[in-house]
Amino acid sequence: MTITQKILSKHCGRKEVYPNEYIECSVDLILANDITGPLAIEEFEKVGAKKVFNPGKIVLVPDHFTPCKDIKSAELVKKLREFAKKYKVRFYEIGKVGIEHVLLPEEGLILPGELIIGADSHTCTYGALGCFSTGVGSTDAAYAMITGKLWFKVPETIKFHYYGKMKEYVGGKDLILYTIGLIGVDGANYKSMEFSGEVIENLPIDDRFTMCNMVIEAGGKNGIIKPDEITDNYLKEIGIRIKIDEDLKTDEENDYEKIIEIDVSNIDPQVSAPHLPSNSKSVKEYIGIKIDQSVIGSCTNGRISDLRKAAKILKGKKIHPEVRCIIIPATQKVYMQALKEGLIEIFIESGCVISPPTCGPCLGGHMGVLGKGEIAIATTNRNFIGRMGHSESYVYLSNPEVAAASAIKGEITHPEEVI
Repeated sequence: MTITQKILSKHCGRKEVYPNEYIECSVDLILANDITGPLAIEEFEKVGAKKVFNPGKIVLVPDHFTPCKDIKSAELVKKLREFAKKYKVRFYEIGKVGIEHVLLPEEGLILPGELIIGADSHTCTYGALGCFSTGVGSTDAAYAMITGKLWFKVPETIKFHYYGKMKEYVGGKDLILYTIGLIGVDGANYKSMEFSGEVIENLPIDDRFTMCNMVIEAGGKNGIIKPDEITDNYLKEIGIRIKIDEDLKTDEENDYEKIIEIDVSNIDPQVSAPHLPSNSKSVKEYIGIKIDQSVIGSCTNGRISDLRKAAKILKGKKIHPEVRCIIIPATQKVYMQALKEGLIEIFIESGCVISPPTCGPCLGGHMGVLGKGEIAIATTNRNFIGRMGHSESYVYLSNPEVAAASAIKGEITHPEEVI
């Protein structure tokens, strides 16, 4: 079996499961946020449920419109808060909250071999730690809150094998943008995207999170990477010492749905043009496009390593006078670490504004919404029509270095042009 099949088989109590069959599995963790959580709670209450299956396995994270931007968003968070208090489930309030898909691993709530569901499409992020994680609807989340179980169709697996030497300023964001551009936004519909090869084996954990985060942009059911020494070191850093199951790997004789080989040696920093993540090409193809805003953050690229990359570009330089540059540390811990390392000072001196941890502008929520005709470059994961504001605004996706360099020049540019 593949690593995904092995996790699913364990959670449905069978020795083997096969692609495309339907199974019911026990879940290890259920996530919902301030958009999807209230809907799940409504369904929970509609059926007359009186208790959750396990309070310790439910996490509510208000991160999309928080700090609450208006009365409606405040009411949504209030609904989460009251439910959490009533049923004693995990709830992250302002001051402790962060962007959910960075916060949960940081809090030690995600472990290799687990089955995680979240009422948010980018729940697939956690596959970077060698677990099966996927996004579900609010009704499914409500059902799981009550029963601790959920149905799945076992996905076929596409193996992506990366080899070669990466160029400077190329990281996990560029690998996944290139991959999505290669197979298309529906190239992995309901498939498990398994990342492997010498490049992945040496890829830092933050880059792995970034890659798994965006598998949904190719239609993937989940992204997954075999847990290894890098995984183990990350877990130790956050205070978790466990023995990783050596069987958490795909069997050598497995028949993948297909295997795609990717030589990274020729991959430049990538930029995805509006209005699809699959519109990815070398940054060189988009040089000179003027921008109004640069956003560095999100569940895709708001970790400390991303802020370090941006600060390295911005240090001693100024943001273009016609550009707004917004930096969003993904969690309080990331924010504090950036402060300790002097990154916040670099950002402020260069003319950036620092936002509290929030999804904010990524979904056109707040803290950086675009007006008609405005153009942004962002380290976020989606650039659909109206994603960051007005339906006639435009979003280009990139890595942190490209976003920082572009903020300095006032137009999309390669980082080497400002160093």
